[in-house]
Amino acid sequence: MTSVLWIALGLMALRLAASLALSALNRASVRRHEGRPPEAVAAIMDAETYAKAGRYTLAKSRFGDVSEVFDTLVLMLVLTSGVLPALFEEAAVWGGPESTWNHAAFIILAGVLLSIPSLPFDWWEQFGLEQRFGFNRSTPRLWVVDKIKGALVSVAIGFPLLWALLSLVRLAGTQWWIWGFALVFGFQLLMLILYPKLIVPLFNKLTPLPAGELRDRLMALGDRTGFRASTIEVIDGSKRSGHSNAYFTGFGRFRRIVLFDTLVSQLTPEELEAVLAHEIGHYRRGHIPRLLALSAGMMLAGFATVAWLAGSSWFNPAFGFPPAQLAPSFMLFGLLSGAVTFWFGPLGNLLSRRHEYEADAFAREAMGGPVPLIGALRKLAQKNLTNLTPHPWFSGFHYSHPTLAEREAALQRA
Repeated sequence: MTSVLWIALGLMALRLAASLALSALNRASVRRHEGRPPEAVAAIMDAETYAKAGRYTLAKSRFGDVSEVFDTLVLMLVLTSGVLPALFEEAAVWGGPESTWNHAAFIILAGVLLSIPSLPFDWWEQFGLEQRFGFNRSTPRLWVVDKIKGALVSVAIGFPLLWALLSLVRLAGTQWWIWGFALVFGFQLLMLILYPKLIVPLFNKLTPLPAGELRDRLMALGDRTGFRASTIEVIDGSKRSGHSNAYFTGFGRFRRIVLFDTLVSQLTPEELEAVLAHEIGHYRRGHIPRLLALSAGMMLAGFATVAWLAGSSWFNPAFGFPPAQLAPSFMLFGLLSGAVTFWFGPLGNLLSRRHEYEADAFAREAMGGPVPLIGALRKLAQKNLTNLTPHPWFSGFHYSHPTLAEREAALQRA
């Protein structure tokens, strides 16, 4: 039993060591290009912005290392201290012998308690790091309200879902994990529709894009690319951050286009049209159903793994829990799986980058050339202080998008 725990701790330590090594390589790459950016990068940012982007990258990297070390040590301490088994024993007496709600409550409560130690780091990231580089737009009151709302939403959604999932064990027997997968994946598809209607308004204000040149351009783009969305909305992202973004949500007739107000203020109508054309490219090239299918396969494999671990005589007891108890197995899988999936990150990023190149090519065709999208990408890199010279190994593990220089080179090829 002890060897299982030591293997888990070893995998966590190995992941941490690899992550810290990659961060060190990335910082070295940034310093190596200080004051003399590569030719492909020099045209993207002016010298002052490039230097500030380097300082921002270095500061984020150092902060990220400290935060990751802290989180890993806290998790190791929690796993070896016996506090989680004690919490499980306490939760077990809240209900009868056939109860499942108390097991669902255990997972929710453990998740809330485990999130508390990292709150000071979240605070410092917002009001220290982001503030120093001019990105923070939030207030202490808004930050606290967001955390409280987020916790309440997680409980309101997570508890019923976990209760239903754990109840399937009695109803479906040994094949519960198949039905459990169907339940959770179906819920995720439902949330693609409900999230912008029910959850987003709790944190942000969504307003329809007003009539004008921009709306006319975006609607015309949708017409000529065969893409229809139910609405185009602007979200007040500037109330929390100076970073910008655009995204789609929903599917079918429920599709919505959401633009950050910061994005609308930073780009010209033509550049915004190019950004939207890129996002449409993901739909038109079939990336969304492909990623959903991949996500479904990975989720099914995860449920099968949890069922195997819960049915074993060695997994739960290695961490102080009684055997054949599904709730602890679920929680432990969630806490430990990152130590394994981390090593598969580059494979997922390879697929994601391929999709980004294809979406860029679609936008180039839709806009009649690469200039609008290149202009938009350069402005976004400047405004967001993007690291333009990451170490290849670091970007391989952490970047779902190609670097800006790589995207420009691909866009400019015939």
